Amino acid sequence: MSAAGERARVVLATRNAGKVTELRRILADAALPVEIVGLEEFPQIGDVAETGLTFAENALLKAHAVAGASGLPAIADDSGLCVDALNGMPGIFSARWSGRHGDDAANLELLLAQISDVPEGRRGAYFACAAALALPSGQERVAEGALHGVVVRTPRGTGGFGYDPVFVPEGETRTTAELAPGEKDAISHRGRAFRALVPLLAEALGLE
Repeated sequence: MSAAGERARVVLATRNAGKVTELRRILADAALPVEIVGLEEFPQIGDVAETGLTFAENALLKAHAVAGASGLPAIADDSGLCVDALNGMPGIFSARWSGRHGDDAANLELLLAQISDVPEGRRGAYFACAAALALPSGQERVAEGALHGVVVRTPRGTGGFGYDPVFVPEGETRTTAELAPGEKDAISHRGRAFRALVPLLAEALGLE
């Protein structure tokens, strides 16, 4: 889709600078000639209602809306924390669990309160992510990733965002908020989903 030597522009359907940086790192590691831009470059594109019932449905809704509005290939992800003791919740409602979208502190506080009586051996959870690619033509691809672990009682660490300070991955003693960015990318649900999307992106853009 791009001339030789040019970098294909792809919009990541988020205004979260952390997600843009993360995807840029992953694509750089894959040596794909793609320039990732965030929605801050498209102020005319409003928020997309996440009315899907799954992470994949929500990611596709966002990707198609942004591809259609921007005229560029678009990638969107939807992710969340699925807690065993809450029957998989907050799940797709993770970003607005407390009622206010994106209020990380309130979401985390509510979650910890809801499972405060859950014993150590039953605090299993996993982060899930669906990453979707949509082209202006309507073509679409989806890849998914997960990271299993446990929810601890007290937040630790200053890295990451969302529920990272209370989630300890399997085989780790640190929370995902205590991991270095490269360490987190290597195991995270989003990293796994984005890496799985890379070959699909390359194929769709004719970059193979």
